[in-house]
Amino acid sequence: MAVISAGKGKSKYDIHINGSSLPKKILNKHLGNKNKILIVTDNGVPKGHIKKLKSNINNKNINILTLSNGENSKSFNSYQKILNKLFELKFDRSDILIAFGGGMVGDISGFSAATYLRGIKYIQIPTTLLAQVDSSVGGKTAINVTQGKNLVGAFYNPSLVLISTHFLQTLADHEYKSGLGEVVKYALIGNKKLKKIIEKNSKEIIKRNESILKVIIEESIKTKSKIVTKDEKENGIRAILNFGHTFGHAIEAHNNYKNITHGAAITLGMVIASKLSFFEGHINNYQLDNVVNLINSLELNTDHSGYSYSKLKKYIETDKKIKNGKLNLILIDKKFNAFVTSNFNNKNISKALN
Repeated sequence: MAVISAGKGKSKYDIHINGSSLPKKILNKHLGNKNKILIVTDNGVPKGHIKKLKSNINNKNINILTLSNGENSKSFNSYQKILNKLFELKFDRSDILIAFGGGMVGDISGFSAATYLRGIKYIQIPTTLLAQVDSSVGGKTAINVTQGKNLVGAFYNPSLVLISTHFLQTLADHEYKSGLGEVVKYALIGNKKLKKIIEKNSKEIIKRNESILKVIIEESIKTKSKIVTKDEKENGIRAILNFGHTFGHAIEAHNNYKNITHGAAITLGMVIASKLSFFEGHINNYQLDNVVNLINSLELNTDHSGYSYSKLKKYIETDKKIKNGKLNLILIDKKFNAFVTSNFNNKNISKALN
């Protein structure tokens, strides 16, 4: 079992990465015997996983709230449902919320925990690869509003993150590939070791080999935890974690958050950002090919031909990374290190999207 720490001071927490089992002792230490527990999950999580989680908890004062799966549930309506349940159960600050599911469940559960009674404890037990390597770590919590994705939220760290590769074996193929998109991101923004692991083990990763999965999850989290611990509220270096996200979020918004997974959209966004890096002279043709080949090796889609600049422009212009009227983009250099810049030629964005 690998253990990685993230956060600072009182908001520091551990991330435990395991194979087929959850660390029962650690989980129960955090839950206690007398606290009330609310597990927030969604109807896409197999009932066997929920049964397994319950069997690992010694405290029997367990309640479960199940949301509809999908990004549409990350809404004010679902947020209100969770709050109503917490009030109904008379939750106080000694009680604990468990987010058990993918990124949607983690984001909305974290936001509920951050705002109910001005903050209660919550534990992240992510069941998708995307949530395991990305959204469960870093304390970003949010809901979506009609004006855009993740525009209402809070920075609020969990008290514990438990990751088990066992949950990944039942994931639908498109959900698994969605998570692989974020894994590739870490390989392209500075984790050279992870990049080499992907290059040498792409077939085993596609087959969901558990021992390789543990390694790529651990390397992804090491990269993220190092960055978010330095910059908990996204005032500086944390922005590089958004590599591919400006274009990816625009693609998601253009699709009304339907028919494309977050990871698939981000993967296309990374290809576009890499092409822009090439047109801006930060990487050469060989390095651009290397990016595309790495993504292709995991059987992920790199064809963004359905998304022209004219289709995405209005979404790009309302991106959260706009400061003082200028769009900040994350690009990569020849050493595969990411950097933030507002200094680029707009014509090259259009060119990258052709």
